[in-house]
Formats: sequence, structure tokens, C-alpha cells
Amino acid sequence: MVSKLIKQKNNHSHFLTFAILWICILILTPLAPAGLDKDQMIWEARKALENADSFMGDWQGGWSLDDGTNSGELVAQVIALGKGTYKANFNGEFDYFWPPLFELSGRREDAAVQFNGKPEIGNMTLDIQSTIGNGKFTGKFKGIGDDGLERTGKFSMEKVIRLSPTLGAKPPAGAMVLFDGKNFNAWQPIRPRPGIKSIQWKLLDNGAMEVKPRTSSIITKKKYTNVKLHIEFRSPFMPDARGQARGNSGVYLQGRYEVQILDSYGLEGLDNECGGIYKVARPRVNMCAPPTQWQTYDITFHTSGVNDSGEKTGPRMTVLHNGVLIHDMVSVSKPTTAAPDPSRSGPGGIYLQDHGNLVQFRNIWVVALPEATP
Repeated sequence: MVSKLIKQKNNHSHFLTFAILWICILILTPLAPAGLDKDQMIWEARKALENADSFMGDWQGGWSLDDGTNSGELVAQVIALGKGTYKANFNGEFDYFWPPLFELSGRREDAAVQFNGKPEIGNMTLDIQSTIGNGKFTGKFKGIGDDGLERTGKFSMEKVIRLSPTLGAKPPAGAMVLFDGKNFNAWQPIRPRPGIKSIQWKLLDNGAMEVKPRTSSIITKKKYTNVKLHIEFRSPFMPDARGQARGNSGVYLQGRYEVQILDSYGLEGLDNECGGIYKVARPRVNMCAPPTQWQTYDITFHTSGVNDSGEKTGPRMTVLHNGVLIHDMVSVSKPTTAAPDPSRSGPGGIYLQDHGNLVQFRNIWVVALPEATP
């Protein structure tokens, strides 16, 4: 019953997602930050999530009918909304195309969160009662099947940590390292407050830099044209904030074209949310990880592209978010909102935005690319 609905929902996206993931795995080599292996990175990500909110994050498991006739996979993304409230998006697989199969609202009660509701799925209404507690997300449901008979079942999920396959990627030969955790030598403030001449952002013990709100955005001293950029970022845990006030920053190519940074975990994935080319193009799929978890952008930017007729076009951008292709040669005809450089020609710096939130960055490097030719 539930399996049929999940398959109908996800069949159109499953092959595309599978193909994209394999392309990314074949092209990109996952390498851990210095001194960390994958197990350590998973442990650190889990620890950060637990310290922020033990209920928040990705959950994975399965469901089954009580009569044993059917079963299937089930996942949930649990979003913390502050004041003991939560939302859970349920689906048959992660990285789904919006909307999820169904959503439930939850509220914390002592050491557990209760998620109860009667979501409509197709032509059926399910009565669901579920709980996160003791490290498990469990529940039971009942509903009327296509044959008019009532069916009951249950589900169980556990917390999972899904890391970007490009997390910790080392710069290849010929790359220019913009930030390795040691200093701001490659950067300068832009439009700082009066009296500020140097970068005020913090250098952290974990090899990251952290925005010091309302001091100044920063931009590279060197200017670039065509590049491949690797950058890692982490959004702060701000459960009471909403929209653009929730872990906001951005990375601009040439100081003109922004890929948005925001805590958009579990949201629709709009052009002003995480992964969006700001107000230009929404990501193909929302790949935003939970706040406190390190994420990656791998961005290929050309000042001009080549269309199917072999003619040159304007600036184009390809973006992988956490290893998944979310933009493929998207045309950006003019500088995006709040770009510090509104011109449309000449090289420009890599610009990181101070939007007043404690966003962190690390492991930033670029590779110069040749000009696109017809």
C-alpha cells in the first residue's frame, strides 16, 4: 500500500539521481581533511548534530504491514523549528524532488518527540502515531487500501550521517589554495566598517574561518575569469530563525554571481535557498545537509559558454552540492542581487558574504580553466 505510493512518487527521479551519483563518484575522489578519515568525519558530524539537537537530521529504515504482505524503505528528514517543535519530511529515498511523500509536525515531550497526524497520500488518509526516543524513530499507522480493507503497519528508522563525497578534497596540481586554515593572506575585506582595515573574521582551531557578523564581507586579492572552485561551508544551528535569517551567506564568482548559502535543510529548494543561483535558478534537487554539518560546493564557472550551435554565450555555471549535480551550465545573464561588482566584464574575485550569521568556511581552492571556444 505505502510502497506503491512511494514508487509512484519517486520512479521519475530515481534513475536520474542514480546516474548523477555514479557520475560524481567516478569523477570526484573523496579525500578526508588532513588527519581525518571517513569514520572520524562521520563521528564528528554526529557529535555536532547531537550537541545541537539529537532529534534533528536524517533517519533511515523501513516499514512493514502487520499481516506481513508488504514492506519497503522509508526515510525522514527532521527539521528543528525551535521551542520544542519539529517537522519531519517522509519519503522512500533521500534527495527527492519536492514535495515529500508526506509531512508530520512534532513536539518534544520530556526525552522524546511525538509525531502524530493524518496525512493524505494519494486517495488515502493514513493515521500515524510515531516517536523519536532512545535513538530510534518508530511508529505505527493504519489506513484503508485500494480494496477497501483496513491495513495496519509499523516503521522503524535510525539516524544516519550522509557526507559529501568531495568533503576534504585535496587541491590538484596547479591549483591555488585560497584558505587552508592558517591565515587570510589570500583575502581582503570589502566595504568594511569605518576604522576596519583588516579581516575581522575568526580563525578557528578546527582549521576553519568563521564570519564575524557585521564587520565586512571578504574577497580574494587575486581576480579570476574561468575557474573550478572547491569550498566547504557549515551553517550554524539557528532553530528559532526562519528564511533568509537562518544561516545566511553566499559565495560569489567574480564578485558578481552568487550561489546561496543558507540553512535550507528539508525545504523546497528555491532559487534563494541553499544551492540556488540567487534569484536566477533553483537547484535541481535540495541537497542541503542539516545545520552544523560540513557541506561542499564544487563550482565550475566560465565567463562565456558555447551553445548547441557552437556560438559563444554569456557566463555559465555548473554546481555540485555535496557531490550531486544541481546546476548544469546554467546561464547567468547579469550579476545577481547584492553583488559587490555590478559590472559585467573583466576578471573578479571570489567573494564570501557577511550576512550577519556565524557561517564557517574551510578548504577553499581554485583551478584556472581555459576560455570556452566555439
